[in-house]
Amino acid sequence: MKQMLKVIVVDDEPLARRGMLVRLADFPELDIVAECSNGEEAVAAICEHQPDAVFLDVEMPGLDGFGVLKQLQQLQIELPYVVFVTAYDHYALNAFEVQALDYVLKPVEKERLAAAVSKLTKNFEAKDNQRHKGQLAAVVAQLTGEKTDQILQRLDQSQPVMNERFPEAISIKDSGEITRVPVSAIDWVDAAGDYMCIHTRDGQTHILRRTMKELEQELDPKLFVRVHRSAIVNVNTIAKLQMLANGEHQLMLTNGQAVKVSRSYKDRVKMVFNS
Repeated sequence: MKQMLKVIVVDDEPLARRGMLVRLADFPELDIVAECSNGEEAVAAICEHQPDAVFLDVEMPGLDGFGVLKQLQQLQIELPYVVFVTAYDHYALNAFEVQALDYVLKPVEKERLAAAVSKLTKNFEAKDNQRHKGQLAAVVAQLTGEKTDQILQRLDQSQPVMNERFPEAISIKDSGEITRVPVSAIDWVDAAGDYMCIHTRDGQTHILRRTMKELEQELDPKLFVRVHRSAIVNVNTIAKLQMLANGEHQLMLTNGQAVKVSRSYKDRVKMVFNS
C-alpha cells in the first residue's frame, strides 16, 4: 500500500479553500492535515504538521505564498513540495508551466488538479531532495529573474529562498479579479480604514486590503517615502515641500495633489530633497 501524503491547503478565500478541499477528497493518496486562511497560519501549520505537500495560494493579503516560503527558510524548516494555486495572468503562468513544480489555475478544473496531484505523487516517490531544491529554485528564478545557481546556493546554506528584491507590480484582488498595478505607475498611497487607496499616474484609484506597514515593506525605500502614518509618496512625483501658516508641512505632487507631512516623518521627506 502506498504511503499517504500529508497535505495542507492554504487560501484566504473561504469558498476557494472549501472547493479545493472537496476536490482533493477524491484522491485517497492525500491526507489533508490542516487548512489555513492566511500566510501566518500556513507557516505555523507547516511547522507543526511537517506536511509532504502544500497547495499554496500565491496572492494573499499580508504574507503571500512566496512570503510563506521565505519565512520557512528563515526558520530553517524543510520545505514541502508546493503546488501553487494562482489566478496570475498568462505571462506568469508560463514561468510555472515549464517547471517540474506545478500550479493550478483558479477556478480549479478537475482534470488539471488530477494532473498536478499525479506529478506531486511521482516527485514524492522519487524522494530526491536535490531535485526538489532544483525545482523550487527554477520557479523562483523564473519569477524574479535571479540566477538559479544563486538561489540553489542560498538553499544549500539554509538561507531565505527569496531575496530582498522589491516587486515590480502589486497584485490587487477585487470581485474575483486580480489587477496588476506596476509599482512605477504609483503616484501615492493613502489609508482609508482597513484599506489602502493606491493612486496611479493615469488617474485611477485601486483599493487594496493591506496595512500601510505591510505595503511599505514591499516598496523600494529608494523610490517611496512614508510621509504620514497614512500616506506613502513616490519620490519621483514630488514637486515641492511647502510650509503652511500653522507651521505644518505638505508636499505638492506633480499632478497637483497636496499630501500632508506629519512631524514624525518630516526628516525623511527632507532627506529626499537633500539626496
